[in-house]
Amino acid sequence: MNRIVRRGAAAAQLAVALAAALAAGPWACAPTERIRKQPVADVTQPPPGGYLKKSKPYSINGVTYYPIADAYGYDETGVASWYGHPFHGRPTANGEIYDMNQVSAAHKTLPLGSVVEVTRLDNGAQVVARVNDRGPFVADRIIDLSRAAALKLDIMGAGTARVRVVALAQGRQAPGEAAPQIVGPPPDFNHGRFWVQVGAFGAAGAAERVRDQLGQPAGSVRLQPVETADGKRLTRVQLGPFGEMAAATGALEETRRRGFESSFIVAD
Repeated sequence: MNRIVRRGAAAAQLAVALAAALAAGPWACAPTERIRKQPVADVTQPPPGGYLKKSKPYSINGVTYYPIADAYGYDETGVASWYGHPFHGRPTANGEIYDMNQVSAAHKTLPLGSVVEVTRLDNGAQVVARVNDRGPFVADRIIDLSRAAALKLDIMGAGTARVRVVALAQGRQAPGEAAPQIVGPPPDFNHGRFWVQVGAFGAAGAAERVRDQLGQPAGSVRLQPVETADGKRLTRVQLGPFGEMAAATGALEETRRRGFESSFIVAD
């Protein structure tokens, strides 16, 4: 009897957390990845002197990019992996056709089209890649690289490596010793359409049971069918959607407290 009461109380707590999160935005998430932010009144207007880091710029298709300063940017350390066949030739999350022989990356939550600098921590190798896909759908990995990007970091053999991922923004060099100036608004990492993924199951019945255990109102849990690289069909159980990272963080933490420790955040 006590176990049933505790389970019901936990479901009620999660329902309250989700209700509060959904009320915080037009949809309602925040990723498990560490985001370093400082509140600012309007990040589209750079403060005097600019807010890009004074480091080596990168030129991609005629556009110059610089690392975004920590106060406004995205700086994350974790495990990188790579993916190739059978995704090669298939559409990515932004509609492009995935070419594993071109440098690109998949990320759970960064806005599609973001440009990131990926540094392998044990040897200093670097690659700059544009995010055009979603993944990796593994809790402890932060970025999935194309085969071409993985070759530049020399992770083909081991399959994974610890890396640092830093967001870049379009910019231009300021005169003299002034910091580079950003061109246009910086990427928005706080808002989007995010979900808390609780799990992925081979049996639809198992996914439905987990959905029922969450005890959430209709419409706040989706069952998303997917096909894996080896042809297996899975059903993802996802809570949301959330419009803000901070809102989803509370739901994620509550979900993990309930025993779904491998939950993580993903964006559409």
